[in-house]
Amino acid sequence: MYYGAWSSYLCSLKNNIMLHSKLIGNRIASVRKKNNLSQAELAQKVSISAQAVGKWERGESMPDIITLNRLAEILGVDLNYFSEHFHAADADERITEHSNNATMEVNPAEDDKLHWDMSRGNWANADFSGLKNLQDKFSASNMQNCKFIGSDMSGLLLKKNNVESCDFSNSDFSGCHFQHSNLNKNKFNDCTLVKAAFFKSYFSGCDFSGADFNKAVAKFSGFEKCIMTNAVLHHTSFIDTYLADIVFNGTIEDCSFENCAFTRVTFQHAVLINTFFKCESLKRIKFVECKADRMTYEFLKNGKANLKGITLLTA
Repeated sequence: MYYGAWSSYLCSLKNNIMLHSKLIGNRIASVRKKNNLSQAELAQKVSISAQAVGKWERGESMPDIITLNRLAEILGVDLNYFSEHFHAADADERITEHSNNATMEVNPAEDDKLHWDMSRGNWANADFSGLKNLQDKFSASNMQNCKFIGSDMSGLLLKKNNVESCDFSNSDFSGCHFQHSNLNKNKFNDCTLVKAAFFKSYFSGCDFSGADFNKAVAKFSGFEKCIMTNAVLHHTSFIDTYLADIVFNGTIEDCSFENCAFTRVTFQHAVLINTFFKCESLKRIKFVECKADRMTYEFLKNGKANLKGITLLTA
């Protein structure tokens, strides 16, 4: 499911990253010259080789986020200067002041207005823990083995991202919209996903242990081999969604599973209350030592689910 589409998407993403590396290279060259620095002088300040600076400026490689941050400090620009959405002309005045006065202190008020743009980036092995102030700029990126522990991602549109083996534990995704994204082997332990929306996104091998899905909605999406231990499912909706190799436990209340496809899905030691099941077949769901109220029980019975592992809750 989705694999052909993801292959085409990743190919397109690679081209976007290459274009972005050329843009960053041009901006490094431009701001370096405005600071009257040679490639060798800039390389010395960043503690790298002049050849590496040359490769950046030609778009043959791209500095990581830590090095970009260091470059921004040295060259007197906002980190977002290297984003395609940033108007380079807006930074000219600050660059001129910086080159004339290398010891100029940054105004704390300016720092308060700093916002990160993570869009169209190729991030690997970086630690962004505690990240905030993204302001909806986190799309069309490729991320691998990054840390976002305790980050504020609330309200973001996360679109066309390919994210693998990243750690988002204890982060706030409330009100986020995951769209057309592929997420593989990521950790979302104890994350807040309240009112999050998942649309045409695929999650494989992700760990949602302790995550709060209160009022979250998944539509035309897929969750496969994901860990849902002690996840909070309350007013949570799964619509036209593929669920495979998943175990649900704990209290599942006021939830709905509508037109979903189930493969090796187990409800174990779960309490199902006022939960709506409307699917073509519930035969592939297994119930182990579960309890359900009368309403939920009848929904399952109507869908021809195997009810042997369910006992009715007493009033």
